[in-house]
Amino acid sequence: MSSLFDKETNKEIIKRINLLTADCKNQWGKMTVSQMVTHAQRPLLVAFGDMKLKRGLIGILFGNMAKKSMVKPEPFKRNMPTAPQFIVKSHGPFEEEKQKLITLVERFAASGPQGITKEIHPFFGELTVGEWDILQLKHLDHHLRQFGV
Repeated sequence: MSSLFDKETNKEIIKRINLLTADCKNQWGKMTVSQMVTHAQRPLLVAFGDMKLKRGLIGILFGNMAKKSMVKPEPFKRNMPTAPQFIVKSHGPFEEEKQKLITLVERFAASGPQGITKEIHPFFGELTVGEWDILQLKHLDHHLRQFGV
């Protein structure tokens, strides 16, 4: 499986992000493209330890089971639930939010595995660096496919 730490894979994701425009339409789901580029930043911020979320009861009870299916090679399914903290109600201008996302994706490769938090994931529990990587790449790919890029 590809890795977001890999410079070529990272560049490919950024290339796809750069294909997004403010008028891109979703192929499924409710988010606008502006909401999506803001939403996609948040799991990366959690992976870096810059955004702290408390572990909820649902994650404690079901997170480990869910993790097993989420780290498999298959793409994420459409219309999956998201953490309330990742739901975007307000956001900055599209181009600014898009650039913030690109900066975070670049940071992922530049900081490498040592840049990933040692904290427990708020839903999935303990993750290896490889699992953090897989989840970030699959999440980005999921939303880029959602908007046709």
